Amino acid sequence: MFALRRAAVAAAPIAVRSSVRPFSVLGARLSGAVSAESIEKNLGPGGAPGTVPTDLEQATGLERQELLAKLEGKELFDMEPLNMTHLGTVKNPIVVQSHDPIRFVGCTGYPAESHDAIWINLDKSHEHDRCPECGSVYKMDFVGSEDDHHH
Repeated sequence: MFALRRAAVAAAPIAVRSSVRPFSVLGARLSGAVSAESIEKNLGPGGAPGTVPTDLEQATGLERQELLAKLEGKELFDMEPLNMTHLGTVKNPIVVQSHDPIRFVGCTGYPAESHDAIWINLDKSHEHDRCPECGSVYKMDFVGSEDDHHH
């Protein structure tokens, strides 16, 4: 299949060949969504010629931020399970922090393990989200930055 596509591209006129390039190659560079300053901050120096780079030398983006935080003795992301001290209600929801505008939360009911895990899609644009099984209400506390583009 790929051989047929390559042959079709090679036989196409030059103007058609240039339109075959995926749009993803130029998106971030030309959109202005990524500034030169943020790129330099989130890029590692890379490995020296002839050596294999370490994780810190080659990490970029969120992975680099996480590694730098660990070097300082901190955790960038909260990896602890949610503290289910109550059944979430509209007036007293279970608050979930997120760096992303959308986050998946697995609800097992209250008390814990009272029903099978149901995955709920929390969205920062929603006032709250509810588990369809037990009715527990979840609310997102967006702690990320609107300027970060983590997609």
